[in-house]
Amino acid sequence: MPIELPLITDPVLLEEIEKNGKIQEFEPGQAIIEPGQYVKMVPIILEGSVKVMRTDEEGHELLLYYIEGGDTCAVSLTCCSTSSPSDIKAVAEERTRVLGVPVRKHEEWTNEFRQWKDFVAMTYQKRFQEMLRAIDDVAFRKMDERLLRYLVVKSKQLKTLELTVTHQEIASELGTSREVVSRLLKQLENRKLVELERNKIFVRDDLEQFLENLSR
Repeated sequence: MPIELPLITDPVLLEEIEKNGKIQEFEPGQAIIEPGQYVKMVPIILEGSVKVMRTDEEGHELLLYYIEGGDTCAVSLTCCSTSSPSDIKAVAEERTRVLGVPVRKHEEWTNEFRQWKDFVAMTYQKRFQEMLRAIDDVAFRKMDERLLRYLVVKSKQLKTLELTVTHQEIASELGTSREVVSRLLKQLENRKLVELERNKIFVRDDLEQFLENLSR
């Protein structure tokens, strides 16, 4: 089946991507990129979704953004261009197919194809905005609002109102403790915004609208 990418329509470029790219499949929870790893290919998500996190030396993690079908990772592009090790961790959220473009082709296509150059530029812009939102969340928003935003984004990313995730996983991605997350989730359940089961969270279908009203 020919490769389809929403932002790339040039048939010659698509043919080049298909000819030179290498497809890999990852299971949910499997790491795609680890901190300190040298990135030798530009990863383009064909199916599924990936969460990108910043980690520290003690293993603490902070969710930066998600990438999904048709997207690539700005940090990976930077690592490829500068031949520097990765500063992030990328993990498959669900079963995910990734097409890896060799670094040399990325460099060639940047000069040869306008659509590839635009694709890279739009990726940087989009991820930069998402990282600014992540910084704003940490600096300016209370943890209860950050948790609500996390649930909304994850639900939209996975296209489901039933989230299979532990309180510890949420705490790690938000940079807080499991006890804080459990307490806040219980408060949300008492307000009928979520329903809790073991390792599952059922999100109300109008939670995004509730969050928008809360932010006004």
